Amino acid sequence: MRILLQNIFLKLEALFDRLFGPAWNPIRQLGTLAFFLFWVAAATGIYVYILFDTSVAGAFPSVQRMTEQWYFAGVMRSLHRYASDAMVATALLHLVREFIFDRYRGIRWFAWITGIPILLFLFTSGISGYWLVWDQLAQYVAIGSMEWLDVLGIFGKPVANNFLTPDSINDRFFSLLVFVHIFVPLFLLFIMWMHVLRLSRPRINPPRGLAISCLIMLVVLSLAKPAISHAPANLEMVPTILHLDWFYMLFYPLFDEWGAKTLWVVTGGVVLIFAALPWIPPLKQPKAASVNLDKCNGCARCFDDCPYGAITMMPRSDGLPFEREAIVDPSVCSRCGVCVGACPVSSPFRQLSDLESAIEMPDYSLANLRTMIDQAQESLKSSSSKDESKVIVVGCDHSVDTKQIKDDRVVGVQLPCIGMLPPSFIDYMLSEGGFDGVVLSGCREGGCYHRLGLRWTQERIAGLRDPYLRKRVPRERLLKCWASRTEIARLQAEIDAFKTSLKEHKVESVEGGR
Repeated sequence: MRILLQNIFLKLEALFDRLFGPAWNPIRQLGTLAFFLFWVAAATGIYVYILFDTSVAGAFPSVQRMTEQWYFAGVMRSLHRYASDAMVATALLHLVREFIFDRYRGIRWFAWITGIPILLFLFTSGISGYWLVWDQLAQYVAIGSMEWLDVLGIFGKPVANNFLTPDSINDRFFSLLVFVHIFVPLFLLFIMWMHVLRLSRPRINPPRGLAISCLIMLVVLSLAKPAISHAPANLEMVPTILHLDWFYMLFYPLFDEWGAKTLWVVTGGVVLIFAALPWIPPLKQPKAASVNLDKCNGCARCFDDCPYGAITMMPRSDGLPFEREAIVDPSVCSRCGVCVGACPVSSPFRQLSDLESAIEMPDYSLANLRTMIDQAQESLKSSSSKDESKVIVVGCDHSVDTKQIKDDRVVGVQLPCIGMLPPSFIDYMLSEGGFDGVVLSGCREGGCYHRLGLRWTQERIAGLRDPYLRKRVPRERLLKCWASRTEIARLQAEIDAFKTSLKEHKVESVEGGR
């Protein structure tokens, strides 16, 4: 079932890539969009608060005056509401996407666990904002919320008693509601900061063009369908016709139907289940990266490239004449191997017995990788004539499975992440390895499972990041195809076209040498 859902998401992402481009694909920017929408809601909220009267009698009229000024204050009120709704939508979709792609277990448990209070505080912030309008919807939500809290018995006497009669609610209590609506978003921002705390180079801002486009859409929506209030709150009557904001008030009809105790049990159970998900079932992982100190010179490239900050640089402990050494924290290591691809010692141009990097993945050693490459080359000798191009595809575990490629003149090897491949191995495969062409296949651009592996690979090939691919390596013999698991047909087509270009280049080289 999960594979089916993943394939649906991957196909949607591919469609949105064609419509918006990889950088502006909103499905891959759900987390950053949630951050952006928070700032939109915060900025508009500050403006609305300036014009808001915090007294019981003045709250509703002040909101009405803003609404009537449709060209600015009304737009700001509507923008505040729709940005808040959109943040709920993007945050929930982000949660669903991370769950479907199994990005909540292992080292990602911290982001998942901190995501739970983010949602709780987000809903609390939005619901408390509806109280302040003090219309009939605010009356319904406030009374329901207080009756729900009163079941816990933590306030001594029932808080809902403040809403029994028109005289029972005073300006002091109303100011407390204003304080709650201001304080909760501040704490929400703190939890959002914690959410990305363990990531290296976290992205919290969407691409500028996507952010501007999103803001324009919200402004247009605010003009086309402005937020309006219900009739003023009246504690002498029970509201009968309400237009709920289903982004925030989905559970209030359930409260009316089930009662407070049942809804508390359901809510608590759901939160506990979500909190336990990263460990159900326990995740079986390969061994974490390990450092070979006798080969480490403390260059810190692995430290710079690690997507999750699992590597720290510490003072030298073995007496070698270097200032620092790399230390791996297994509890934070994602087993992606990006650090191996970053190490300048990771070179295949040595005897197999000496082929050991300063940092290695014990279950995916460089020696084994070179052995697989050599064996792949040997397997093609019997199936390929001299004029047929021999191609090797290096893929990652989260993109197209290279075993699905139907071509007896193409072989494939898989890595945990394409970022694990040291650039020198590309040189080796095209020179000593005996291949006519090398194809690098990884996750779609902007959608790297291990966050930075694809980006670092591109920069190493372009000569923008050490260790870089040597200039002597003929780029026309290298193909990069970033394809998701559902795009085997696309990868196959690009390989066929690549082989044709290799053959043409070989003919041109022969004719040019005559």
